[in-house]
Amino acid sequence: MNHIHVFTTTDKLSAFFADKLAKLSHSVSDGEQLSIALSGGSTPRDIFQYISHYAIDSILWDSIRLFWGDERCVPPEHQESNFKMTMDNLLVNVPLSSSNIFRVKGENDPLQEAERYSILVSSLLPTHENNPVFDMVILGLGEDGHTASVFPPDINLFDSEKLFAATQNPYTGQKRITATGRIINNARNVFFLVTGSSKAEMVAKIINKQKGYENLPASRVMPESKNLFWLLDQEAAKSL
Repeated sequence: MNHIHVFTTTDKLSAFFADKLAKLSHSVSDGEQLSIALSGGSTPRDIFQYISHYAIDSILWDSIRLFWGDERCVPPEHQESNFKMTMDNLLVNVPLSSSNIFRVKGENDPLQEAERYSILVSSLLPTHENNPVFDMVILGLGEDGHTASVFPPDINLFDSEKLFAATQNPYTGQKRITATGRIINNARNVFFLVTGSSKAEMVAKIINKQKGYENLPASRVMPESKNLFWLLDQEAAKSL
């Protein structure tokens, strides 16, 4: 089920997300932790900056463990690293222990790192029908309909038996590591964070199930929990 929320500004979108995160962080039982898979992109960056300025004190950081749903195969200090983006815009500002941060090591061999990360996630998260369960997965949406780092030419990766897989950007050839549908659709909550007019056509195509939508990786996001949230600004939602 799509829970669609449209906001007049990115700050209002960010405030809504921060409130959701705060409530989830306070909902976990003593001794348990909230597991979140992050994404890269400009919208998460804006949200991280908002949290850093306005919402740090509302979130129970001791209860949070951070993972990544995809990563570029670059070192952690590289400008294109999703980890670096999160570090620069969020992690340097919040009281989250380094022991609760589990990055994808983009500098490693992609196939070996996808396997290592799959084992790590499996060892740390609760499971349902042999699949790890994240409390929250954050996703972006590409103008081509890709999500995480599953691109249309490799849409079958979404249905892979693997938890994390090595892939590449078909336009640049950049190697990446991505969560598959086994991870994404098993999460308790999945959030699409989408802003900007350049995404409007794709948002409408997927949500309204327009012709060819089933060939887009983002259309395969259908969590069993039914908790699928689309957080859109007015520009991204203008074609709905």
